[in-house]
Amino acid sequence: MAPKKKQSENSGKIQVTQIGSKLGRKSDQEATLIGLGLNKMNRTKVLEDTPSIRGMINKVQHLVKVEQL
Repeated sequence: MAPKKKQSENSGKIQVTQIGSKLGRKSDQEATLIGLGLNKMNRTKVLEDTPSIRGMINKVQHLVKVEQL
């Protein structure tokens, strides 16, 4: 078995910032923003880079900005 690689402290993390309003959006998009921890404009969260988080981001990609850490 190959030895595990050491990961840096922020490896696998992404920073998500809400840049669009949830007003007038479908309820599922609003719920997705809340699920990401974003409930107001210009709020930023640092999240794990997982397939489920990426799927949520994809659903509201027009409302968020994503940066790799």
